[in-house]
Parts: sequence; C-alpha cells; structure tokens
Amino acid sequence: MTRVIVYTAALAAFIAATAMTFAAIFIPDWITWESTSPSGGHFTKTVGLHRSCSSIDSQKPTCAHFPQYEDCHGTDRYFCSMWRSVGFLMSFAAVFELATMVAYVVVILGGKQKRETGWKILGFLLVLVAVVQCAAMALVAYLFDNDDRFFVGWKLDKSWILCTISWSIAIISAALISLSAFVFPPEDGYELIPSERHGG
Repeated sequence: MTRVIVYTAALAAFIAATAMTFAAIFIPDWITWESTSPSGGHFTKTVGLHRSCSSIDSQKPTCAHFPQYEDCHGTDRYFCSMWRSVGFLMSFAAVFELATMVAYVVVILGGKQKRETGWKILGFLLVLVAVVQCAAMALVAYLFDNDDRFFVGWKLDKSWILCTISWSIAIISAALISLSAFVFPPEDGYELIPSERHGG
C-alpha cells in the first residue's frame, strides 16, 4: 500500500508543479523572438497566453493584450481560436491541480483506509492534469511550427518549458503512487474503530 511518506513526497513535487503551471499562465513568455540591429540595439518580443510584450535594449517592456483584434478575424481566426484554447486548457489544468492538492491532504490525513484506496483517485486526477497540460503544450508547439507569424528566430521559451516540466511531474507522480500501492506492504498495526476504542 502507499505510505504517508510517498504521498507527502508526491505532494511536495506536485506543489512545485502547480507553481510552474501558474507561472506559465501569467508569465508572457511562451514564444520569444530576439533580434540585434547592426548598431548593436537588442529587440525582444515575447508572446504569452494573454499578453504580448516587447522591449528594446534593457528598457522596461511594453505589454498589450494578446491575441489582438486583427489576430481573431479573417484568415487568422483559426490561430486566435487555438491560442485561446491553450489559455482555457491551462486554466482548466490549474483548477484541477488545486483540487488534486486538496485530495492529497484528505488522503494523507484521512487514516489508513483512505491511504490504501486514495491512490486510485489521486492517480486519475494526476493523469487528467497531465493530459490537459500536454494538450496545451502540443497546441503551442503546433502553432509554433505551422503558423506564418512565427518565422526564423522565434523559439519556444520559459513558460512552454515550465508547462512541460509540470505535466511531466504529474504523470511521473501518478505512476509512482500507483506503483507504490502494489510494492509496499500494508502499514504496521491497525486502527481501532470507534466502538472498539470505547470498549464496545
């Protein structure tokens, strides 16, 4: 059966994964383009789920809502729909991550019986989170490879990497928790039911 130490270690890793998910949502750095002018000036443009930012040299970046109106009409409508789908999937994953953290706490504090069966629920939630985030990551990679706006010089950047690490942690945690349920022997001793504690 899965022991407290396994759940606790998996929860610690999952908290880190959840932090990465929220960082990926709010940091506008999924795809980046950098250019240096002949005079030595350095221009950077970053694209996030909801904002796009640009900066020249070391000046403070200026940001605007993304996608813009022109990104969502005409021939670019598919890009707008897919990009907004990525934002929805990441928000959906974040909500499920918070629910999974609550499930972790309930299982850890719920006694031996919950720890014996809780791995099934946690495994399902972790796989669900991983699948949703992996879909978001794959959509961004598809647009990066196929949309004309991302030409030579653009690259997948920090937020995309954070998303990838986050869902990887979730799927590895699901596998290890499920494996531990079959590998580890039952916890020593047993818990008295209320009637036994009070002598009858």
